[in-house]
Amino acid sequence: MRIAVNTRLLLKGKLEGIGWYTHETLKRLVERHPEHEFIFFFDRPYDASFVFGKNVTPVMFGPPARHPVLFYIWYELRIPYMLKKYKADVFLSQDGLLSLATKVPTCLVMHDLAFEHYPLHLTLTIRRYLRKFSPLFAKKATQIVTVSEFSKQDIVEKYGIVADKIEVSYNGAHDIYRPLSWEEKEAVKKEYAEGCEYFVFAGALHPRKNIVNLLKAFIVFKKRQRTNMKLVIVGRLAWKYEEVEALRDHMPYKDEVKWVGYMDVHKLAKVIGGAYALVYASLFEGFGIPILEAQQCHVPAIVSNTSSMPEVGGDACLLVDPNNVQDIAGSMEKIYKDESLRKQLVEACKIQAQKFNWDKTTDVLWNSLLKCLKK
Repeated sequence: MRIAVNTRLLLKGKLEGIGWYTHETLKRLVERHPEHEFIFFFDRPYDASFVFGKNVTPVMFGPPARHPVLFYIWYELRIPYMLKKYKADVFLSQDGLLSLATKVPTCLVMHDLAFEHYPLHLTLTIRRYLRKFSPLFAKKATQIVTVSEFSKQDIVEKYGIVADKIEVSYNGAHDIYRPLSWEEKEAVKKEYAEGCEYFVFAGALHPRKNIVNLLKAFIVFKKRQRTNMKLVIVGRLAWKYEEVEALRDHMPYKDEVKWVGYMDVHKLAKVIGGAYALVYASLFEGFGIPILEAQQCHVPAIVSNTSSMPEVGGDACLLVDPNNVQDIAGSMEKIYKDESLRKQLVEACKIQAQKFNWDKTTDVLWNSLLKCLKK
């Protein structure tokens, strides 16, 4: 079988949510199925580390698809041509986009419909493209895979897709996320938080991640508690971050917030593993990988009570209203003051984390690819 794959988000040193999903599942698919040929479609020069086996043929062709006009050219003109050229039996696209102009069976991974719920968080051109074409993509796909039961139901309700067409393939987390020893935690705290305990947030910084309310909640927490507790924020400035920058530069306790930018997985695992708790008050998530990463490190979390996050967090987290600064701050106080509660959440992390791993994710994805060929 020849499996063509959209690998445009495999970017060296820039892997985030969808990129990691693509990386971890493809690595396993290639290793498990050496009898099949994989054709990786890159939209720019690729790193050799992404060619996971001898059964992978990497193909690079432009234009770099980073704008709706270029999306259209790459998916509707270039992809159909390449699928014919390489005689693909099935096309796997893991970024929520596909080609409407091909008859090749397509397995589409739709991570979430955040743009339907928070359209103003995106630029006008991206917003219009996604809202126009995503319903068409969902209908065109032979099989759909998504990353939570919440997202599955969202796709069913928003786009009228039959539930049987959609499989849930939960995210996993890298094996490098693990509990740290006392000595390792002390070293991380010294390097990133002046030797103090800290809350951590990890993720690209854009409006949906709700960083403004996180910062406001931290201010409230610091005003109420006499503590050296810091807040470490990990992530690149993505888009529409001007309000975050303004608050960062003028907020009370601004020296208590440590902005460390994007981190590779090795450093990020240390920073999450050394934290007192993760605070992830995002407005909307299809899954929320940092929640699972924290669980694997046995670090409890404060997460939003919306979308998929209660599903992922389970009993290993405290739920908050992401639009209520006082609620977020109150949970930060609760987990800071109540050590027995924190220990209870740590124990729950050990159980909850076992529900998710990349091997299970890959199994579901492979079965969905096989279903594409049977229809």
